[in-house]
Amino acid sequence: MSVAFTREEDLEATAADLPDRPISPHPNLVTPEGLAAIDAALASARAAYAAAQAKGDIEADRTAMARATRDLRYWSARRATAQPVETTADGRVRFGGSVTIERDDGRTQTWRITGEDEADPAAGSVSHVSPLAVALTGKRVGDEATVAGQTVEIVAVD
Repeated sequence: MSVAFTREEDLEATAADLPDRPISPHPNLVTPEGLAAIDAALASARAAYAAAQAKGDIEADRTAMARATRDLRYWSARRATAQPVETTADGRVRFGGSVTIERDDGRTQTWRITGEDEADPAAGSVSHVSPLAVALTGKRVGDEATVAGQTVEIVAVD
């Protein structure tokens, strides 16, 4: 069917039918910073929802309302299941801590192990359920681990 014969309302209804954001089956461990980020995202979702309702004509912008509702459901669920974790340094790679590894080719990388919602590999943080974090958790300086099929050595733990 040509787009010329598609009613605008049909496109809007399709856009408004957004699927829910998937929620991880893993425990929702969070650092103090991660909990603050979830609280901020939840407040933002509440504000977006209120703004979408305040416009009065929800039918005119169903997409904004659907997006706000979806985000509000997601962040409410993540806040309700958040398990704050306070850790103390004990010389082992742990949730909330940082680890520096050296690869076989001499490259060093530092990663912070965080909750899923705060993980950002480009910024140097990985989720506690990522293969990297799973391989390194519990290790100490000098230990080796296999990451992506390569052996790495732990050179620092913070």
